[in-house]
Amino acid sequence: MYRHTSAARLVNLKRQLPAPEVLKDLMKFQAPALDRRKSRLKAAKDMWDLRALAQRRTPKGPFDYVDGAAEKELSLQRAREAYDNLAFNPQVLKNVRDVDLSTQLAGAQSAFPLAIAPTGFTRMMHAEGELGGIAAAHRFGIPFTLSTMGTETIEDVAAAGPSGRRWFQLYLWQKNRSKASELIERAAQAGYDTLMVTVDTPVAGARHRDARNGMTFPPKLTPSTVINASYRPEWWFNFLTTRPLGFTNFGEGTQSIQQIGSMFDPTLTYEDLSWLRAQWPGQLLVKGVQTPQDALLSVEAGADGVVLSNHGGRQLDRAPVPLYTLPEVREAI
Repeated sequence: MYRHTSAARLVNLKRQLPAPEVLKDLMKFQAPALDRRKSRLKAAKDMWDLRALAQRRTPKGPFDYVDGAAEKELSLQRAREAYDNLAFNPQVLKNVRDVDLSTQLAGAQSAFPLAIAPTGFTRMMHAEGELGGIAAAHRFGIPFTLSTMGTETIEDVAAAGPSGRRWFQLYLWQKNRSKASELIERAAQAGYDTLMVTVDTPVAGARHRDARNGMTFPPKLTPSTVINASYRPEWWFNFLTTRPLGFTNFGEGTQSIQQIGSMFDPTLTYEDLSWLRAQWPGQLLVKGVQTPQDALLSVEAGADGVVLSNHGGRQLDRAPVPLYTLPEVREAI
């Protein structure tokens, strides 16, 4: 066994005064960053760093709405485990000086095999909302999807992203086809090239975090929400000094998450999908498919493609993990 003592180290060390030129190279202090936002984002190295930033800066209700899932959140946990367990098989000695990740996505070119998925209540989490989202998407050459539950109008989002691809996500109300037809027509006139219809919401998911937080949209000012937001000044300032939060393409007033879920249609069938196909002139994607059989039936009903999704585990807990079902769904269609 190798052993040494402090005394032995002192005897064996040869010390010298540091050379001035060495000190000069070492002592290079960075000036304090004036833009603290930019500095914090630059320091973030992965999504978990960004999540920690968001949690510090966002009140509990809005943060949990984004961060949470249904019931025990098992589907969410299993999806994360699936990606954690994913292994790559790298090949070496390949010329990778020039890497091209562009691909055909829903009938047109995309700089990456990615698109920004639809999110509801977006301005509740970030003051720029969908306008910031579409600007970021088009900066990197990928499509942006506006949700029916968006907080900016179909037309305003189109104006903010005139040079890139725009997709529109549609929820169908309980047999209110006139509202759906109106939204579809507006999206087509505003230059959206793809319609993404969500089909995995016959009822609202049991999101216990939202229920416990008394989550509504827009958020209601109660003593607990005021206290929780008080030490998050930027969110508070943006909430009070910008246009009031609300749905911009339909509806009005303050609604609970459960009330919003009651608008969805539990009677949807593939006949409704065929009806949508007849209404929409562009690409039609079906979001929320989880089995090979439903993927095949969706294509037979007129869909150009499917988005394999369990809604991020936010609808049915214990739903299949999309990454695991991807090979068999791809083979089916």
